[in-house]
Amino acid sequence: MYAALPMYDRPQHAAAHDALWVLIRDGLRGRGIAATDVLDRDTGHMDGWARPDLVLSQICNLPWRARFRGKVTLIGAADYGIPGVDPGYYTSVFVVRADDPATDPATCADYRLAYNEPLSNSGYGAPQLWAAARGFQFTPHIRTGSHRDSMEAVAEGRADIAAIDAHTYWVQGQIDDPLVPRLRVIGTTDATPGMTFVTRPGQDPAPYFAAIAEAIAALPARHSETLRLRGIHSLPDSAYDIPLPTPPEEVPDRQVALAVSGKAT
Repeated sequence: MYAALPMYDRPQHAAAHDALWVLIRDGLRGRGIAATDVLDRDTGHMDGWARPDLVLSQICNLPWRARFRGKVTLIGAADYGIPGVDPGYYTSVFVVRADDPATDPATCADYRLAYNEPLSNSGYGAPQLWAAARGFQFTPHIRTGSHRDSMEAVAEGRADIAAIDAHTYWVQGQIDDPLVPRLRVIGTTDATPGMTFVTRPGQDPAPYFAAIAEAIAALPARHSETLRLRGIHSLPDSAYDIPLPTPPEEVPDRQVALAVSGKAT
């Protein structure tokens, strides 16, 4: 059996996630659902979502839309209390270097984008769809592998802009990340469904939803404060009907085009 809470499971938050899993696990078992004793932190999340013995995980809405639609059961979206959005939704913040004069990402069409991976909604999908709605695409300049590495790429000048999951940036990053003072937020993407709890296909989501809701409510205050997890919300299927972004390799290199035209700055 496989269970993981991979989206925000940083080492300093492991104890809180373990405590949450014990509560969820016992709630599932009390409802007749077999659940593994401990969380799996060794299996990659893409492999984990595909496992036939998946008990519980969290999935980002872009990989669900691109690869896992119909292959997992959606249970509900995690609510991390992101300011300015409805429960169960989240946004990304656009960040530039602290000394960059930009004040609006709409004026940054020629900026080089650092992104963690092509199937990240917060780091790639959301900013590119936000830009597309305004008639342009950011140039996918550096694939970094993580939000923090994207922040570092911008801070060091290897890229000009990045979109960082608001929970990662505001809740986790600002508490303990020295990169944050070197960056400045200039806007947010549109809200989309947040990290969504899933299980293997063909399951009734109701008992899973109930077990998760009870576990969040029962989590000790010290762990609740660490995770900032406020609840779980059932979102309509239509909330996930979001176009897929243009893959990085298919986005024209605006930097090259500007250089050829003689308009590069």
